[in-house]
Amino acid sequence: MNMFSPLQIPGKPSTLFHFVLTALCIVMLSSCGVESGRFKISGRFLNMNQGEFYVYGPEGDIDGIDTIHVQGGRFTFERPLEREAILMLVFPNFSEQPIFAQPGKSVEIKADASHMKEMEVSGTKANEQMTKFRKQTANASPPETIKAAEEFITSHPESPVGMFLLRKYFIQTLKPDYTKAAALSAKMLEKQPKNGSLIVLQKQLRQLSTTTVGKQLASFTAKDINGRTVSDKDLGDDLAVVYVWSSWNYESQETQRQLKRRARKSGGKLHMMGICIDVDPKRCRDILDRDTINWPNVCDGKLFEGATLKKLGLWNVPDNLIIQQHRIIGRSLNTQELYDKLDNLLQ
Repeated sequence: MNMFSPLQIPGKPSTLFHFVLTALCIVMLSSCGVESGRFKISGRFLNMNQGEFYVYGPEGDIDGIDTIHVQGGRFTFERPLEREAILMLVFPNFSEQPIFAQPGKSVEIKADASHMKEMEVSGTKANEQMTKFRKQTANASPPETIKAAEEFITSHPESPVGMFLLRKYFIQTLKPDYTKAAALSAKMLEKQPKNGSLIVLQKQLRQLSTTTVGKQLASFTAKDINGRTVSDKDLGDDLAVVYVWSSWNYESQETQRQLKRRARKSGGKLHMMGICIDVDPKRCRDILDRDTINWPNVCDGKLFEGATLKKLGLWNVPDNLIIQQHRIIGRSLNTQELYDKLDNLLQ
């Protein structure tokens, strides 16, 4: 058998050289995929031929909310990105899924639109870790999922997935555990000492610890849907409820109507403030007009990233705070608990 180096094959050395060079260029281009300083998401959905969903940066890495269009079951989204970031995808059923973005990288999504929890994201280590965690906990109970999240953070304190799990299962939940969150974030910070988001989170945790039952209500200001400035002082000195709702959550709308009945019967003793998490303020306004809701409602189009929500430690829809004499006396109650507590206080 004759052994030849690629550039020494008799007869056509230049042809082979060009072939090898072309092949090498193709490999290099396909391995890069995305320019440095940009990030790309592409994929396909089963059971969604045409439609749209949204993407936003919970830590401000995207200004506002972008729309991703699906055509023929496929989609592509590409944008500038200067540093690693968590992006949130919001689907038509308003479920959310995280994407861990890196400059110069791309990820591929495969999903059935009717089973978004089984979504697969490949292309980077963090997204593959998140896919594995999602599958691992697909049929787990809430306590089992929380335990799995804690185990993941402890085992992978260097992973950006840990930040998402920390927020979702220990902070942005009906029963937050700020003590556990602080301990886990400290472990992560040991491995990521220059992570600005973690440093900010620890400061936020100190603030959030002031939003628990028995604490004084934090002062805040915001613009309501009519452009008026509202603040904690608008809640009066007696009894007040701050609640979270949306046009796509029927339970929260019914809660708003029930609160209206109780406010009317209270003779001015019960004050209200709503926070609507809709992207489109017009949808919020239409429902307020339909139900003749006249008290202040904040709708800044930032979903769960609104400054007022964060200041008050409200992370769900529906969600609520009961305030009496500017002190929190109830938070994140289910609807019946909320009604019963208000009825007792208004007797």
